[in-house]
Amino acid sequence: MALAKVCLGPGNKCCLLDSGSVELKANDRVVLENENGLRLGRVKVVFGDADPQSFPGQIKALVRLATPEDLRQEEKNRGLEKRALEFCLRRIQSHRLPIYLVQVECLFDASKIIFYFTAPGRVDFRELVKDLVQEFRIRIELRQIGVRHRAKMVGGLGICGRGLCCSSFLQDFEPVSVRMAKEQQLSLNPNKISGICGRLMCCLTYEYAAYQEIRKHLPRVGKRIQTPEGEGKIIRYNLVRETVTLELEDKRELEVPIADLTGDGTPAESVKGE
Repeated sequence: MALAKVCLGPGNKCCLLDSGSVELKANDRVVLENENGLRLGRVKVVFGDADPQSFPGQIKALVRLATPEDLRQEEKNRGLEKRALEFCLRRIQSHRLPIYLVQVECLFDASKIIFYFTAPGRVDFRELVKDLVQEFRIRIELRQIGVRHRAKMVGGLGICGRGLCCSSFLQDFEPVSVRMAKEQQLSLNPNKISGICGRLMCCLTYEYAAYQEIRKHLPRVGKRIQTPEGEGKIIRYNLVRETVTLELEDKRELEVPIADLTGDGTPAESVKGE
């Protein structure tokens, strides 16, 4: 099966496309079948022959290579989206609604316009919908999203200096908890572990499983261990350096490589004090 990675537009996740017998190359414009109907996308990467089971997620079917008519329709849709965005912003201000309009999407066949927005709570936007239907004479949907999806649509740079994971390669959002930061011995300062969306950073999940696996084979914090320097108590780990720090009876600290600990948590004879 010939697979290709296709981007569906700014703020939209990419998908995998079965190109069938059509030979695709990077930057080709293609029409594919999506949940909401036909979509126009751009080929990012072509994998060639690949096992579909090696790729998670649903594989889309190629409808056709984009024709000049498809490209003209897409350009027309972008113009409609811009006009709808400006009109909706004016009506939001007129109705004094507590809405932040994030993005406007016009379906490829121009059968419906979707307005994505964030709000602090439930909002009565019935009058706004009436204004939009009267202006554009097509189906209108107002879809409230969370702040994480807003960041995914808008994009930006994280505190690492790279593009946001959610807007570049993440397919779905995974649950993130403060416990993940604790397990990785990170600062619990909200400013350091939160993304630009205000929620915990998605990247806290990347190495969490590895830290959990390492901790399974470590003696617990507080356990007392005999060392050549005397008895010491485990007070902390440095999993990046792969060491255990012991507090000796004279309050000195001794750092021992994890690899030098025996199965029962006792330092091997080769471990020397500092």
